[in-house]
Amino acid sequence: MKIALTQMDIVWENPIENKKICQRLTQEAGKQHCDWIIFPEMTLTGFTMNPDQFREPIHADAPTRSFFQRLSLDYNIGIAYGYIACKQEQNYNHFVYVQNGVTIFEYAKLHPFSYGEESYHYHAGSQIMTTQIGDPSITLSGFICYDLRFPEIFQKASRDATVIFVTANWPEPRIAHWYSLLQARAIENQCFIIGVNRTGDGGGLHYIPSSVAFNPYGERITPESDSELLYADIQPELAEQYRNAFPLKKDRRADLYETSLQPSLYDISQ
Repeated sequence: MKIALTQMDIVWENPIENKKICQRLTQEAGKQHCDWIIFPEMTLTGFTMNPDQFREPIHADAPTRSFFQRLSLDYNIGIAYGYIACKQEQNYNHFVYVQNGVTIFEYAKLHPFSYGEESYHYHAGSQIMTTQIGDPSITLSGFICYDLRFPEIFQKASRDATVIFVTANWPEPRIAHWYSLLQARAIENQCFIIGVNRTGDGGGLHYIPSSVAFNPYGERITPESDSELLYADIQPELAEQYRNAFPLKKDRRADLYETSLQPSLYDISQ
């Protein structure tokens, strides 16, 4: 599976310009025969605290959903993107996977970033989500930015998932944490961790090129680069092989430290 990791300089609160960037990058990833392209958190706006200006209802013909579904069909590629969802007049920070023009995964951020006042503007999600693709099937999961600091949810997701995406708007001053936590999540969950961060400036914060992929051994498999697109060839079966050879998960004491939150398989009929 070939994945394109974006390092997108999001134009602050400007969906029109950001759609142009997304189309250009998706077209290029398609030319490189990628199976997936992954965009950062809040792809079309940046990490805005003005959600009422940009939110969209969760339904099939919402503008952002329609836009990315069309890109997926036009360039024959799976797309993961972020947007501001509205449900019952409440705002959520969402992460979506689209394949063959169909939404196959949608997740609401479990941990709004209270330090950055996100929790004042966005409600927390309540479900860990997974989805299955391909034949033989591969199980994917995904989280958003601040979720990365909560390892319990990764243990839950990786019961089934061998590839986990983390999309972010993670600023430069804490970038060492970003790399360390992504690598740790790969090692402790014995899975591929794909971290996709934005670049540039927005909302008074500076972001640097820092998208990265780690394999289940915690080895970095993407180069350091300021390119808008990085590529990772991954073999999800490697995670299963490693788990069988080194059965770390069998020794977890789930009865002592797990919560009741269980992963849910995304129902594409929703």
